[in-house]
Amino acid sequence: MMPQTQSKSFVSALGLDVGSKRIGVAGCDGTGLIATGITTIERKSFREDVELIQKLVSDRQVQVLVIGLPYSMDGSLGFQARQVKKFAQRLAQTLNLPLEYVDERLTSYQAEQMLIAENRSPSRNKGLIDRKAAALILQQWLDTRRSLIHRPVACVED
Repeated sequence: MMPQTQSKSFVSALGLDVGSKRIGVAGCDGTGLIATGITTIERKSFREDVELIQKLVSDRQVQVLVIGLPYSMDGSLGFQARQVKKFAQRLAQTLNLPLEYVDERLTSYQAEQMLIAENRSPSRNKGLIDRKAAALILQQWLDTRRSLIHRPVACVED
């Protein structure tokens, strides 16, 4: 029997903020604690979008896709959320990866506010907003996952 290591609970995830024009992409660090924006994909066709995401999945050894789902403020799935879900399901099936959704209401707004706080123009930095929103989505997933997995454990000092 192998001893349990931390890598058992670590998972490499890719966070995606899927929009009609761009896809913000975020990844997590080696510890699975911090999400950072990686890139923004300008959407062309499903095939081309998948090719770019597939390269990131391979390079980063991604095990799960975390997609922000833009619920309506009343909690229902509107037109955009259904479009994102359709894309996400096709993507996950094509890449043969599990898929998890995160409620992404207000993440783009939060990302815009972060830019304003940095004295940068949101209208001139749409791609950066998408990356920051993807990082917020992935960070939310990492934090939730950590709180579910985190149980007190006995530490053995050498």
